[in-house]
Amino acid sequence: MRRKTKMIHGGITSDEKTGAVSVPIYQVSTYKQPGPGEHTGYEYSRTGNPTRHALEETIAALENGKAGFAFSSGMAAITSVMMLFEAGSHVVMTDDVYGGSYRLATKVLTRYQLGHTFVDTSSPEAVEQAIKPETKAIYVETPTNPLLKITDIKKMAEIAKKHDLLLIVDNTFATPYWQNPIDLGADIVLHSATKYIGGHSDVVSGLVAVNDDKLAEELHFIQNSAGAVLGPQDSWLLLRGIKTLGIRMEAIEKNSAKLVDFLKSHPGVSTIYYPGLPEHKGHDIAASQAEGFGGMISFDVGSAEKADQVLRKTKYFILAESLGAVESLISLPAKMTHASIPQERRAELGITDGLIRISVGIEDSEDLIEDLKQAMED
Repeated sequence: MRRKTKMIHGGITSDEKTGAVSVPIYQVSTYKQPGPGEHTGYEYSRTGNPTRHALEETIAALENGKAGFAFSSGMAAITSVMMLFEAGSHVVMTDDVYGGSYRLATKVLTRYQLGHTFVDTSSPEAVEQAIKPETKAIYVETPTNPLLKITDIKKMAEIAKKHDLLLIVDNTFATPYWQNPIDLGADIVLHSATKYIGGHSDVVSGLVAVNDDKLAEELHFIQNSAGAVLGPQDSWLLLRGIKTLGIRMEAIEKNSAKLVDFLKSHPGVSTIYYPGLPEHKGHDIAASQAEGFGGMISFDVGSAEKADQVLRKTKYFILAESLGAVESLISLPAKMTHASIPQERRAELGITDGLIRISVGIEDSEDLIEDLKQAMED
């Protein structure tokens, strides 16, 4: 099954009982049982719900995993995955992670004696050096948020296998349409499905796919015990969003290439971060492990004042948190998505006060270019 067809026909996409071509929304909390302790597959919707199950089977199919799980947010998904590890464990993490992931690792998981070391995972040597006797996993975000750094997933899988570690990959920016980390050796794949998978700024959710039956059993136990599950209506919205993921990502990629060309020619832009650029540090690796370069672009306009001007003047680029929607979004990571990271740490990473991040949508590319052009005029 080819990629675009898989978005429509992968996993559970219809209702066997009625023939409905759209999985129904099972808005139900509990299920009638034929006898005490007996059930016909479902007993309570925290444990399992038919609409959520269809979504979970679908993300497993799209990521070529053994099982899938749907959570109430991307952070709920990450937290639940981290619950796989016991107190005293340690995780090596990509340094340029989403601000919420940084906050979780530094402010919450440390309360439960789960340690971490942030390293540039685009450097295999740095990852090797960060591994400790108590290390249990390597956590990779690729491309990263917001600097679009690329990590070699196959190389990370080799290191993980060598040290008997799990490899966890946040695949939010690439999506399962462009990149499949399990095929490259990952054990667990995470998505903030709020973003591209949903694609319409109308749902908050997180998805996980795993490559191993034992991992699936452990994660289901955590999902059921902690209870951060996705509701049936939100599950249905994601099922609907997935059907257009392929054509959306292709349209977004085309728009992104044109916007990058515009930004390269603009005198007010000092640096552009986009994996599709041949000069991007991780371009060759990105081209080898993914089918596309995505729709996230970051660029530096030199100062906080200039960035503030741009963000206030755009008309089609909506100033908002999040990304991955049909409408183009614009943000200032230093004050928005990465505000929870200390200023000195942002400076170390290269997240300057003049760094703008855009999530390219499916509007007409000429309108988007004209919008940025007028916003950047003095």
